[in-house]
Amino acid sequence: MIMDGKSVAKKIRQDIKQEISGMKVKPGLAVVQVGDNAASNVYIRLKEKACKEVGIDLRLVKLQESVPEERLLADIEKLNDDDRIHGMLVQLPLPKHINVERVLSAVDPDKDVDGFNPVNVGLLAVGEPRFVPATPKGVMRLLDEYKIPIEGRNAVVVGRSNIVGKPLAAMLLARHATVTICHSRTKDLVEVTKRADILAVAVGRPGMIKKEHVKKGAVVVDVGITEVDGNLKGDVAFDEVEPIASHITPVPGGVGPMTIAMLLESTKEAAK
Repeated sequence: MIMDGKSVAKKIRQDIKQEISGMKVKPGLAVVQVGDNAASNVYIRLKEKACKEVGIDLRLVKLQESVPEERLLADIEKLNDDDRIHGMLVQLPLPKHINVERVLSAVDPDKDVDGFNPVNVGLLAVGEPRFVPATPKGVMRLLDEYKIPIEGRNAVVVGRSNIVGKPLAAMLLARHATVTICHSRTKDLVEVTKRADILAVAVGRPGMIKKEHVKKGAVVVDVGITEVDGNLKGDVAFDEVEPIASHITPVPGGVGPMTIAMLLESTKEAAK
């Protein structure tokens, strides 16, 4: 079965729009962008369109690539103090002269809808999540929408980034899965991934997961997305793996739309 993130995300956005229409306060989301990264521009346009659709006010704070770190931190502090802004995210990547950890730590944890502030990372780690990163949150919601059992299953996450791999592993663990995290130094990746009932891949290497990596009947979630010759490719060799898997996400149209839907949901929750 193809796990259609596009249709699930559409339903979620409709629910968010309906709930926002009945709220006394209109949710406000600030997006802070440094520089003019082409991929970031695309993501921000998608966010702007989605916010407009559901009734969230999006404020884009765009700064020059050469902006001093102190100026960026001052702008974040102003947004922390602005009552019209309920959610805030800093668009990554940031230029090399800026300390990413310092910037993410500066975002008010109560407005940190990306879930990257160390306070929110810690709350997730101890099983008391407040805001969590949108992509792994979207993966979990997609599993739930397709009624994939998680408790007691072997879940393998390939990739250990702070944005996807680590938080996704924590969320699966909180739902009582037995979780293994793989990475570039994992020995015999095939032997590990072949045990997975749920296999989630987020490394940004197109087609690296092939049929020999996947157990028959496994649920395969492809988080990777890379442009290859003008086409978007996932980390999973879809045509090889699809006949083996019980459920699989396509790229594009799988996890991607869920990420933005979860960002909208977190902004609505922050406003509430």
